[in-house]
Amino acid sequence: MKIEFAPLNIPLAPRLQTAAVLQWVVTYLLLAQVCVGIFVILIIYNYWFLYIPYLTWLYFDWRTPEQGGRRSNWIRNWPVWKYFKDYFPIHLMKTWDLDPSQNYLFGFHPHGILVSGAFGNFCSAYSDFKELFPGFTVYLHVLPCWFRCPLFREHLMGNGAVSVSKESLSYVLSWEGGGNISVIVLGGAKESLDAHPGKLTLVIRPRKGFIKIALTHGAHLVPVFSFGENDLFKQINNPEGSWLRTVQEKLQKIMGFALPLFHARGIFQYSFGFIPYRKPIHTVVGRPIPVQQTLHPTPEQIEELHQTYMEELRKLFEEHKGKYGIPEHETLIFK
Repeated sequence: MKIEFAPLNIPLAPRLQTAAVLQWVVTYLLLAQVCVGIFVILIIYNYWFLYIPYLTWLYFDWRTPEQGGRRSNWIRNWPVWKYFKDYFPIHLMKTWDLDPSQNYLFGFHPHGILVSGAFGNFCSAYSDFKELFPGFTVYLHVLPCWFRCPLFREHLMGNGAVSVSKESLSYVLSWEGGGNISVIVLGGAKESLDAHPGKLTLVIRPRKGFIKIALTHGAHLVPVFSFGENDLFKQINNPEGSWLRTVQEKLQKIMGFALPLFHARGIFQYSFGFIPYRKPIHTVVGRPIPVQQTLHPTPEQIEELHQTYMEELRKLFEEHKGKYGIPEHETLIFK
């Protein structure tokens, strides 16, 4: 394998961008485990004056991720997020004006490996979200297991992330007066196993819980497609039916999250590492689908709205794929 090294005279801004992305990857992959390890050490060595107050705090704060979280403008304004956004770079585009008196549920596609576009657009103050959608507060819903990690949960909530549980979605979408947006990465962990460059497979057909939530609260649905999300990493070949894919799917069912085996570039060379490739991400927010509140939706109503959502998602992709280098014959695969 030929190793391509980075030039030595790289300007300061690209260096800072690479450092910011490295910090984010390490945070995403390791910080939760490190925080748990630190807490275990505190207990083993009986630093009770540190862990007892925190456990007490945790007891009373346990449901906060399901009650709107606890975002911190200080954390969301860290300069590292600006360099993170500029590294790829990440762009947010809207195709339709939204009504601030209404609550919305954004379906984000695809998951990719580390959901970089969703984080960059909805979890920092440096995205174009406030300019494009004035009057709205956005919440990125993530797996509840991340909020069970001591210390790490505080960092995650500080960025504006909340649980993807039914209770959490209901809390956000039932806000009187509107102005709230819930963002769900609908394909979830299962879809990350299909995150190969150029691949357009979405796990959407069995995902109908979000439809029921939208109907129950009268939240308008909005499909969102993030072009370039699957191009940031290369994943080891794992076709369905292979031994690797079988093991990954079994682990995903047990742990709740997937373990894709991926690689990209390194810090000082471009041939191998875990820093994502510097590829642009264009996250396009589609046209809202009006939803009439139905407190007890029937299976038929859920199925009808689900079909409408998939049609609008496909239309959004087809209308914009040419702008971002996707060949005309390529189309989305729903499974």
